[in-house]
Amino acid sequence: MGSVVILWLVPVLYLLCLGGLTYFILQSFRTAAADYATAYSETTSRQMEDLFLFIPARRVLELASASSAICFLAGFLLFGGFDGSSFTVGLVLGGVCAGLGWNIPRTVLGIMRKRRLQRFNIQLVDSLVNMSNALKAGFSIQQAIELVVREGESPIAQEFGMFLHQTRVGMRMEEAMESMQTRVGSDDLALMIGALETARQTGGNLTEVFEKIAHTIRERMRIEMRIRTLTAQGRLQGLIVGAMPLLLGVALFFMDPGMMLAFLRSGFGISILLGVLVLETIGALVIRKIIRIDV
Repeated sequence: MGSVVILWLVPVLYLLCLGGLTYFILQSFRTAAADYATAYSETTSRQMEDLFLFIPARRVLELASASSAICFLAGFLLFGGFDGSSFTVGLVLGGVCAGLGWNIPRTVLGIMRKRRLQRFNIQLVDSLVNMSNALKAGFSIQQAIELVVREGESPIAQEFGMFLHQTRVGMRMEEAMESMQTRVGSDDLALMIGALETARQTGGNLTEVFEKIAHTIRERMRIEMRIRTLTAQGRLQGLIVGAMPLLLGVALFFMDPGMMLAFLRSGFGISILLGVLVLETIGALVIRKIIRIDV
């Protein structure tokens, strides 16, 4: 009787230990996932607030989760199936697609931030000229900035409006300027802030300073546009060469779906696909390094 009890006790204790360990691992994973999701949503929400897009952190997390789920289903249905090894392959590649889909909100946010920065730099040139003319007419620097806020367009009117709001609630001008530079991240704005602080401390002529900064920014933009024109052919060649394998794959998929699904669900086909993605990434980085010239 005692041997029978021992015979049953060992597996039960083993199962209890395994269950406890599994529960501990799942709880740790759940806590880590919750912390990561909270940090991701809050960081992305703050970045959107810098763009004056006031979206709650919960909505950002919902968007990321929805895009991740859609990408997982697309990857699973495209590369996997519900039979044998195809199911495992679909889960693995679907998980990779889900990870890529999770970062879609941040990718879209980066594109929006880049375009907003370009508009800000273009508007900054005209704003500096207007501020210089306002100073010549007897306005103070605060009144000149208010003129930009009234007559300017987004995003520069929004940023300078936030700057004025911060100074009115008691923040020093230097701190408000630094806060605006942190939000915008513009090298041209940093040049303006540095020149403005130097002129205020040394008693320089702000009208001449603004005019020279506007001229410098305008010339740099002209050089950048010239460089983009000269490298347009290389960028177009990179896009065509990079998109060619993808377009051929899509064309073959529509011509013979059965053959392409069998290819994508086989180990050899997945290896070829991964190799193509790696080579495509390396080629894109090399081309980008060649044609990207900082001014």
